[in-house]
Amino acid sequence: MGDGERERNVDTVRRYLRTFVTKDLAELAEVVAEDVEIYGSGTAVRGRQFVERAVSSPGLTVLDQEIVELFAAGDRVVVSFAQTYRYDATGATTVQSGCKMYRLAGGRIVQFWGEQDTYGLLRGLGLLPDEPIPF
Repeated sequence: MGDGERERNVDTVRRYLRTFVTKDLAELAEVVAEDVEIYGSGTAVRGRQFVERAVSSPGLTVLDQEIVELFAAGDRVVVSFAQTYRYDATGATTVQSGCKMYRLAGGRIVQFWGEQDTYGLLRGLGLLPDEPIPF
């Protein structure tokens, strides 16, 4: 794989991540395959509609996004990121961290794996108590 394809893959992933801020579903369709495979949080699903729902989450607004680290090799791009969310009902904001790995083919994301700190997001937005969970 040449530098040109690697740069195209990096640009595709950056465009994809940006859709969480812009909510641009047309751009999302350009960079994510319709039958994308998604793995994370103990689940596996297939279909861009799952990503569209995440991008369009009613009640949550992504205010800012920071790509902390990005690494591209072959047909893979790995990203660690932090997104600042606002819970629209209360105005509360918090930062959620995550790490994702994408596989690309033909200029589109065809698979991705990853995790994000959903527990921290919910605590930061006041939707879960900000105290340790008793086990």
